[in-house]
Amino acid sequence: MTINEAQTAIDKWIKQYGVRYFNELTNMAILTEEVGEVARIIARKYGEQSSKQSDLDKKLEDELADVLWVVICLANQTGIDLEEALIKNIEKKTLRDANRHLENENLK
Repeated sequence: MTINEAQTAIDKWIKQYGVRYFNELTNMAILTEEVGEVARIIARKYGEQSSKQSDLDKKLEDELADVLWVVICLANQTGIDLEEALIKNIEKKTLRDANRHLENENLK
């Protein structure tokens, strides 16, 4: 699935099952909540925190997909072609950081 196809699929889902998009501020709050759920899993799986029983059924891939879902919702409701934006962002980073990381002694 391309990013454009994902944007179309989510838009169709929202219109069919979700009634309408939540407003942008609500979606921003939801995005923050979803990123927090990703952080919780990472902290327990790769960090030093121990898991609670309620954490054991949480899947990183599902929580990352939730983050992507809300990002796509925000893009859709603000008229952003996320695929085009990502291509431009990769180009920007490539031009700006072409040697930055290669020359970083901390990464060697």
